[in-house]
Parts: sequence; C-alpha cells; structure tokens
Amino acid sequence: MIGLVGNLVSSVLLGTSKSFKAAILARSFNGLMAGNVVVVKSMVAEISDSTNRPRMMAMIPLMWNLGSVAGSAVGGLFADPANQYPRWFGNSVIFKEYPYLLPCLIGCSVTTFGLIVGLFKLEETLVFKKDVETPATSASSTEPTTPASPASSPAPAPAPATALVSASASSLTLSTENTPLLDSRPQQRGVRELLTPTVIRVMTTNVFVCVSSSMGEQAYPIFAATNTNDGGLGLSTRDIGISLAIASVAVIYLQLVTYPRLERKYGVLKCYQRGQKTIIPFYILLPFLNLVAKQVDISSISQSFPSVSRVLLWIMLIALLLVRVVGSVLMMTSINLLTVHLAPTKAELGFMNGTQQLSMSTSRIIGPLLSGTIWSWSIKNSWPFPFDFHLLWNTCALLVLCATYLSGRIPQTVNQFGGDRQASQNRDSAEQRG
Repeated sequence: MIGLVGNLVSSVLLGTSKSFKAAILARSFNGLMAGNVVVVKSMVAEISDSTNRPRMMAMIPLMWNLGSVAGSAVGGLFADPANQYPRWFGNSVIFKEYPYLLPCLIGCSVTTFGLIVGLFKLEETLVFKKDVETPATSASSTEPTTPASPASSPAPAPAPATALVSASASSLTLSTENTPLLDSRPQQRGVRELLTPTVIRVMTTNVFVCVSSSMGEQAYPIFAATNTNDGGLGLSTRDIGISLAIASVAVIYLQLVTYPRLERKYGVLKCYQRGQKTIIPFYILLPFLNLVAKQVDISSISQSFPSVSRVLLWIMLIALLLVRVVGSVLMMTSINLLTVHLAPTKAELGFMNGTQQLSMSTSRIIGPLLSGTIWSWSIKNSWPFPFDFHLLWNTCALLVLCATYLSGRIPQTVNQFGGDRQASQNRDSAEQRG
C-alpha cells in the first residue's frame, strides 16, 4: 500500500514538472517509494505452492508486458492534449500549462483502483502462527486445585476410546484450522548465511542475462532504423513498431500455456538454461540481416511492389524476434522462480526478491550505457568483422554464454522451494526415528 501511494504522488509530481531536473526528481522518488515488483513476487510466492507456483509466477512478467504496452499507448495518445485534441482540451488552461499531466492522471486512476482493492480486499499473506490456547489447558488453568487425600479421592477411570478419538479429532481440527503459512516466527537469518554460493551463482547469472537483455532491448530500435550502409536494417518507425508488436503477441501464449508445461516436464533450472541457449542464436544471427536489407534497398529502386528480398527480410526478422521472445520468457520467468526457490523459508522471500531486483535495476543502468557506447563506436570505426556493427550483438551473446556456463554449475536442488525441501527432510527424519 505504501508503494502504491508513493506511485500516486510521484505520478502527479511528474505530470506537473516544468523542467528536466524536476522530472528526474519525480522519477527518483517513484523508484524510492514504489518498489512493488519485489513485494508482488514475494506475495505470489507466499500464497502459492508447488502445484500452481509456475503458472502464478508467469503472470507477473505477462502483466508487466501488458502494462508496458498500455502505458506507452496512453502516454503517446494523451500527451499534450491541448494541441492533439484542441476540440476537447483546447480551452483547458491546466493542460496547456502541464502538457503531460493527463496521461499521468490516467495512470493515477489505475493506481487508485488498485489501492482501493488492496485496502478492502487484500489480506496479509505472510502470517505467523500465534500460540493457541486449547480448552483443556484453559480449564485446568482456571479451576482451583484443592488437595485431596488418597482415601477420599477415587482413582481416575481410564478414558474411553471414543473420548480419546474425539479429543484427538478436536485437537487435529484445531491445529489444521488455525495453521497459517508459517508455523511460528522463525529466527532471522543474517546476510552472510543467506548469500550461499548457490545464491551468488544464480544472482551472477541474473546480472549477465539482464545486462544482455537491456542492451538488446535498447539497441534493436536503433539497429533497425539505422541506414543499411552503416550496418542497420533501414526500417521506418512504423515498421519497427509492427515487428515488435507481432513478436509480442506470442508472449501471452508462452507465459500462460507453454511455460508451465515445460516447467513441469523439465524443471525450472532446465528451462532457465534452455532459454539462454535459445537466445544466443538470435544475437549472433540478427546483424546478418543487414545483407538482406541491402538487397531490399537495391531492388526497391526499380520495383514498385514488395520484392522477394523484402518479404524474405520480414520472414527472417519475425522468426528471429520470436526466438528472442521464447528465450526471454524462459529466462525471465525461470529466474523469478529460482529466486523464490532459493529462500530457505517464506520469511526470507523479501530478501531474495530484493537482491534480485537490485541486480536487475543495476543491470538496466549498465546495459543502455554499454549498448550506446559499443554501437556508436562500432559504426564510426571501419573495423573488420566481428568488430564492426556485429560487435554489440556478439557482446550480448558472450554475456549470455557466460551465464550459461555458470548456470550449468547450479545444483538441481533449486528446482524445489527451500521451505518445501526443509519440510521434506523433517518428515524423512521423523519417519526414520519412528
């Protein structure tokens, strides 16, 4: 709830900003207050179990992608409404003074709806068991104890079998009806205890994957719009948007249907590794489309209809973008599940998800800086292959290759939630003692 309120305030501040410095401060405040991605991942993990956790965790990146698409559309359609829609907003003084306030207010309305639903419908998911006083204990503690002589007090009769059964049933009902997610408040683990070699290895692969992913996301529109003589594809802004939209349609099916099936069949770790191996060919092959794009430029001079080269370019481009989508879905959904599984108990989910989000946020700072620097350097200098316009994409492939090597050294125990592993070990120990 605190994060949603922070998002509301920061959105209004952004919409009323009149300078670049004010906009930066508003966005920084949003990042400080609205770290709800970590909270959502922890809550979903707390209310799920091994039977439905993959499908529920797959909903998080799906909702993120849908929100990103809808948010971009709202920003483009409703920014500067006084000039875009003079018939409706031409006389509005506030929208003339603050041209970006309207899309921010639309976003605030969605956040307000979520805040209302959360206040009245959402319950705390991390519940600790309180000491439950049984009726027998209560009665024994309240009744006065009077000494009785052995002669005057008859020996207690053995309890009937039916009484024992009913007592056991009542205690069983009491324990099951009042058993929450956690049996008792566990002892807080330290950072050194939580940062095991497996956790460090998983988070390191996450950094490599996120840096390469952010580099690719930032570089693709620039690469696609760059002239073919400089190593790009020479596509228009409209064509770039269409290519991304077509590939993004597959995300819905992959997230909701394909990934849960693959996870049940192969496990989270295998899906993570296969996602890395799937996306490497995309990075290596994408810059070679420049050869086809050059043929499109040559044929378009003498032909008024789409040439065979142009059709081939689009087929190959969409195919590679679909490969990228498959790899991204497998990697990003799996890393969310792996992070959950690394937590020894549900009490440590916040730490694990926060650590993952910190590495992802850092990667999103490093990635765009690297991609812009490498791309501008490669097209300005006449270096041979692979240091020409291929260098950026080869760097992305190299980063994922490093992640693939490290993920091969992650133990198979990460396929199961740490709390479930501990409970299974406790049951085995109890059976051996019995």
